[in-house]
Amino acid sequence: MTREHPGLFLAPAAVTLGAVALFPALAVLWLSLEERSPLLAAARFVGFDNYTRLIADARFWNALANTVYFSAVSVALEVLLGLLVALLLARAFRGRALLYSIILLPWAIPTVVSARLWEWLYNADYGVLNYLLGTHVNWLGSPGWALHAAILMDVWKATPFVALLLIAGLQTIPRELYQAAALDGAGAWTTFRRITLPLLVPLLLVVLVFRTIDAFRVFDAIYVLTGGGPANSTETVSIYAYKVLFQALEFGYGSAVAVSVLAVVALLTAVYARLLRGSMT
Repeated sequence: MTREHPGLFLAPAAVTLGAVALFPALAVLWLSLEERSPLLAAARFVGFDNYTRLIADARFWNALANTVYFSAVSVALEVLLGLLVALLLARAFRGRALLYSIILLPWAIPTVVSARLWEWLYNADYGVLNYLLGTHVNWLGSPGWALHAAILMDVWKATPFVALLLIAGLQTIPRELYQAAALDGAGAWTTFRRITLPLLVPLLLVVLVFRTIDAFRVFDAIYVLTGGGPANSTETVSIYAYKVLFQALEFGYGSAVAVSVLAVVALLTAVYARLLRGSMT
């Protein structure tokens, strides 16, 4: 029976995926086509009016710009620093296991706890950061500093995750290639550029997929640090959707904002998937 119908093996996974992912996504999509609120007696179908409103919403575009900037800067720094850490830990030296544990500690701490910890570090009056720098900067209360402070916290937390994946990738590169390069007189930079980096490109793209998606839908870290302030300078699309849905109670328009996040993430995933296929051919 199963040989004639191999799709039966996939049926349980397909049903589970539809129940936990596809059905909620379709429900949100349908909700975005309605005007729905606890304040209204009944929901009213409005078609694409919520999306028309979204296009004209300056606050949405500000949130989207903040999200794109946060994602681009944080992911770029995490990949660069994660690669440097991975190259360091790939070498055999005394105390490497201890250094592993120390580096992975930020990633193991829950995001909300990390955000609260960094909130104390950034405190303008008694924070450690101002004490060490000898300054009195209002890191989380200044529009010019707040988003960058959130980026620094995200880089601190996510870099170990990137390093862990890249270390695994470095360990799959055959040692014979490095031995041959050494016999040919290749230096460290040439070896990295000609051997290590090209063989890491597929994994780097996978890391970019995971981290870009995670950074683009950031919510908890920034919500704990700033709540989206000051003056919406750190408000991301996810935070804006939360405020519209659960503070303004505009379920239809809030769902349209949420669908926009899903659409951008799907587009980014498709771009990365195309790049990944190209790198493996």
